[in-house]
Formats: sequence, C-alpha cells, structure tokens
Amino acid sequence: MKPFVLIATRAEDAAADPEFALVEKYGGFEPGELIRWQLDRHEMPSYNLDDLSGIIVGGSPFNTSDDESVKSSTQRRVEAEMSSLLDEVVERDFPFLGACYGVGTLGRHEGATIDRTHSEPVSAVEITLTEAGVADPLLAGVQPSFYAMVGHKEAISTLPPHATLLATSVAAPVQMFKIKENLYATQFHPELDLPGVLNRIDVYKDHGYFPDGAIEQVRAQVKEHSIAEAQKVLRNFVKRYAR
Repeated sequence: MKPFVLIATRAEDAAADPEFALVEKYGGFEPGELIRWQLDRHEMPSYNLDDLSGIIVGGSPFNTSDDESVKSSTQRRVEAEMSSLLDEVVERDFPFLGACYGVGTLGRHEGATIDRTHSEPVSAVEITLTEAGVADPLLAGVQPSFYAMVGHKEAISTLPPHATLLATSVAAPVQMFKIKENLYATQFHPELDLPGVLNRIDVYKDHGYFPDGAIEQVRAQVKEHSIAEAQKVLRNFVKRYAR
C-alpha cells in the first residue's frame, strides 16, 4: 500500500505522540503505512502525490481566523505551506481528510467564512448527518446521529457554494463538509477515544478550551457518551483510498 501522510502541528509531544498513535490505531494502519510530518517543526517537504494514498491533517492550536498581527512566524509559515499543498490537492481532487484544523485549512482555501461565532468548548456533542451525509461513502455505516469529541475556538459560519454539508450540530452548523468528491473536513475529532480525550484535556487545560476551574466537569461530561461511532469516519477514509 502507498502510505498516507499525517500532517501535524502540535508543539507538545504529550499531545502530538498520542495523536499519531490514535490515527494509526483507528485508521487501521500497519506499521509504516502512516507517515508523520510535524509541520510546526519542519518545513513542508515536496510531496509527490502519486506516491501517496491520501493526506490527513490533525488538530492544531492555530486559529486561521486570528488577526495576522498576532500570528507567530511559525503559524504564518504553516498556513502558507498548507495553502500551497492544497492548491495541488484541490486541483487534483486528491484524497484529503482534515480533522478540526482541517476545517480551517480546507475551508479557508475554498473561501468559507471562518470566525468565532460557533466555537465549542471541549465536550462530547451530538452530530447529525444531513441527507447528503447519510448518502456519502465516507459515512457508510455511521449512525445518522452520534456523539463525537469537539473543542475549538473557531468554526465555519458560511460554506462556499461549491461545498457539500455532510454533518451539523446544535452549536456548530458545519461539523463536516466535502469539496469535489474526495476532499473532506470534520470539525469533530474522528481519531479520539476516551483515554485520548482525557489526555488532551490535561495537555490543553490552560489553553482556553473550557472555563477556568471546570476541568472536573469537562472530564465528567466526556465520559457520559460513547464517541466510538466517529472513528468509523477515519477508518472509512483509509479503506476507501488505500492504493
């Protein structure tokens, strides 16, 4: 099998290492089938897409809607290199799955409105598939309504007209969308399980993803719902595009 690439931008090893392990586990990858690239630490390599099966983008502390004046040089570089990669990915309709930060990267590239209107604190939320989502192959076998893990400061308020809305939630109208036939982004995290969620809560407890002093309530809330259904999205992506 040609490998997939996971492009990550988490500076903390305590979050970055488990993220790779979770994507590898729930994507059903064998050792060596998933390549990890930490874009916050190294410049983007020149990928030959013909040598890959697909690209996965993980979550990130970066917010694309931040004013340019407050973005670090690393964030500006990451955004520029992601945009350049997406130029080719979108043109070729090359298999792409962006989780959380993927909404910002793919959405921004395609002209979506991204702001802080529909932010969600760290929590397990109910996701509802649209009619198009129920029919989409990446959501095959996924229940029409399921719980998934979220935690984001920005979100898409308005999709571009050429995008297809696949899933929504009460607080965030765009939980999953599609561009062309093979380009996907989710606001929720399809790679997470409960231990992964709890670890990420600890790592980012001081990063403003939930109110100060609320960590125990957040931990209790995420334990109330199974988030295993969301993992099918990641597995479906790998099964569909492995070549």
